[in-house]
Amino acid sequence: MSRTRDCLSLARFLLLTLTLLICPFAARAAELGFKAEPGVALPLTEQQSTRFNTGGGIALKGLLGLTRSLDVSASLLFVGLPRSSDSPSSTTGTSWGYGGGLRLKGAHDSDAFLGASPWIDADALYVRTGALNRFGFAAGAGLAFPVGETRNFWLGPYVRYQQIVGQGGTGIDGSDAKILLAGLSFEFGSGVARKPAAACPPAVVCPPAAAADRDGDGVADLVDWCPDVFGPASNHGCPVYEKVVVTPDKLELKDKIQFAWNSPRIEQVSHPALDETVKALQENRSFRVAIEGHASSEGGDEHNQTLSEKRAEAVRDYLVSQGVAADRVSSKGFGSSRPAESNVTEAGREANRRVEFVVHFIILEKGGVR
Repeated sequence: MSRTRDCLSLARFLLLTLTLLICPFAARAAELGFKAEPGVALPLTEQQSTRFNTGGGIALKGLLGLTRSLDVSASLLFVGLPRSSDSPSSTTGTSWGYGGGLRLKGAHDSDAFLGASPWIDADALYVRTGALNRFGFAAGAGLAFPVGETRNFWLGPYVRYQQIVGQGGTGIDGSDAKILLAGLSFEFGSGVARKPAAACPPAVVCPPAAAADRDGDGVADLVDWCPDVFGPASNHGCPVYEKVVVTPDKLELKDKIQFAWNSPRIEQVSHPALDETVKALQENRSFRVAIEGHASSEGGDEHNQTLSEKRAEAVRDYLVSQGVAADRVSSKGFGSSRPAESNVTEAGREANRRVEFVVHFIILEKGGVR
């Protein structure tokens, strides 16, 4: 019969909580939530600790937010303590508490300390222990952390103190029962609509952010092919060089670099073009270039590979000798594996005998490198 009454009381509590959560008026007016607090229950008084061992408990709470920091709650608390081996009692110690109270909490729309919300609460309770109905109260404290951007779910540790006021009588222990519970709280809510922080005060109209242009040439860094040196917009923000054209991924020479026949020695006629390449690299400090040597299909593959490597290395050595930092230039030969044109014609073979300057590091919009 006692269990039947307990089940009916629990059913009434859950029905009340469900009615509160689905009430249309409350849903429009305030933040709603439900919290479960499973944990370990520890008897604190000597009378209890000699009769019962450490057990478990759970608190269930329906929450209605009155303000950002204050909730009203409907509460159900259950505690079960297994009897000790030398206990005169033959049953498990249980208590069912029904009631309500208030909770103070950190605002759920705050971003401080990872969005953590500290809280404290207190409840007045109608407690049933065995065949007795008694008054009790409980107070708890904890720290809840949001899970997910919408903040519908909160998780964190808690500790709760519960005291059941004693009742005297024949064969009845008249002392207060004191219990400490500790565990994890799981809270589900209707979520929090958070607004991003305004960049300017509400009364001030924010001006549009100016595009970054660190060389001041009127061409935004995002589209400036030479973001570190002044150049006209008609040339994509790059200086106009006589023998070098700057593109987003290459330095293109208007004249081919001439080498001695079947040799990595650079002809004197190509020095002006390389000198201007040095100038372009010194003005564009963010540029890193890979010097690639290529050959036509004439001759053996091994010979072409070796010659293309030595020619690329000779160009690199020249640039370094003229003041370009060695860590800004690298060289590699590809032999005849990457023809620019067909090797069938003499013009095509001539085009395939080339050295290219590939820009593989450029400054990005925010000043980083890739």
